[in-house]
Amino acid sequence: MSHILRFPDLALGELEQEVLETLWHEGPLSPGGVHRRVGVARGISVNTVSSALKRLQDKGLLEREKVSHSYVYTAVVTRAELQRQLIGAIASRFAGEERSGLLAAFVDVAEAGGEETLRKLEAMIAARLTEGE
Repeated sequence: MSHILRFPDLALGELEQEVLETLWHEGPLSPGGVHRRVGVARGISVNTVSSALKRLQDKGLLEREKVSHSYVYTAVVTRAELQRQLIGAIASRFAGEERSGLLAAFVDVAEAGGEETLRKLEAMIAARLTEGE
């Protein structure tokens, strides 16, 4: 069993993650639309999906607009931006002055993705170094 560190502003439950994935893939949706794509398969109510949407809005990850008698929710961050925020939160919270442990952990994660992932990381680092020159 894995233990996940929870950061109150960025912590996402499984339902919240699936809702975000759906909005990234489908675009703006009403609670009913999200429920049809996520809630039906999970056997949960529209109210449960609406609660997840509201939590994501409160975390600043969604915005909503009133359309007719319902709200339509839109993701306001991309997957890449959320990844940056999560990694940034972990880095600022645990890295302190000593960053080598954080960097080693990041390389370990990349290594778990295989040689191709490590090569992509190497290319990204080389590109950033070239930009800085």
